[in-house]
Amino acid sequence: METKRFGFKMKMVPGFKEEYRKRHSELWPELKKLLKDEGVGNYSIFLDEDTNTLFAYQEQSGENSSQDLGNLEIVQKWWKFMSDIMETNPDNSPVTIPLEQVFYME
Repeated sequence: METKRFGFKMKMVPGFKEEYRKRHSELWPELKKLLKDEGVGNYSIFLDEDTNTLFAYQEQSGENSSQDLGNLEIVQKWWKFMSDIMETNPDNSPVTIPLEQVFYME
């Protein structure tokens, strides 16, 4: 199966960089397993501190990105857990803006 690259951006509430980092360093094992089982890997999130914009990059060997798994209970719990430090939609999912790939070098 072909690996797809997926980039998107999100917004963090100002002043929560260390809390965001802490929560992700303690990513729930069952959520990590779900992402890997769904084919999500090589997942990184970067922060632009000037704008509090988070840039996420992940590779997908399955059909879904991490943002496509919102119907699952563990993902909904994670979204709720993170909702106090991120811009979110009414269902607690992070406001996510897909980014178009304009260059790739292997």
